[in-house]
Amino acid sequence: MIRFESPKVTADVVLFSIYNDNLQMLLVKRKNPPFRGQWALPGGFLERKESLLAAARRELFEETGVRHLYLEQLYTFGDPGRDPRGRVVTVAYFALVPSPLSVSAGSDAREAKWWPAGGLPKLAFDHKRIIECALTRLRAKLEYTNVAWSLLPKKFALTDLQKVYELVSGKELDKRNFRKKILSLGLLRPLKERRTGAHQRPARLYAFKTKKKVELKRFFK
Repeated sequence: MIRFESPKVTADVVLFSIYNDNLQMLLVKRKNPPFRGQWALPGGFLERKESLLAAARRELFEETGVRHLYLEQLYTFGDPGRDPRGRVVTVAYFALVPSPLSVSAGSDAREAKWWPAGGLPKLAFDHKRIIECALTRLRAKLEYTNVAWSLLPKKFALTDLQKVYELVSGKELDKRNFRKKILSLGLLRPLKERRTGAHQRPARLYAFKTKKKVELKRFFK
């Protein structure tokens, strides 16, 4: 009779934000083996009678103190050998916040910290691959949805919006073409307010018409 090993299931969270002109990611320093002392995504094992989403929310709070975020399922990673503890399958989630939340390490982590996406430390498990997958998904979503609102304050200038696209894509965009294209999509509502600053022309502020997911009829590239 063939005996099969029952795989264990974990949930990991990739959390993005924009801060100091960088796309930032939230990582925790592992408190326990394996990979003790290395940086990793917030996450952990699924408990009995717990849904995957509930596990992701619980682990995020226990390791970083962050809660009440919208999480979207990203992908399932189950390659043999990805976890030295045995056969472990992880379901990854990702979320976006407009500015880095205050974080504090919980019971299962030594430290919680925001890191620039372009300067991440050595990561535990296959978390580098998970992050690469999350970045690919985020870049694609910017092209065909209004997801950029999740990385911006309620009111913003077009330069702020362009900065989000540039930081996520890693590409510099032409200012004139960007404004023409983004305004033609009908996603934004101009406000009467303007932002003023020293030695700067007043910039008109905008808001997204809706924060519900909208799929665009034409790709923004």
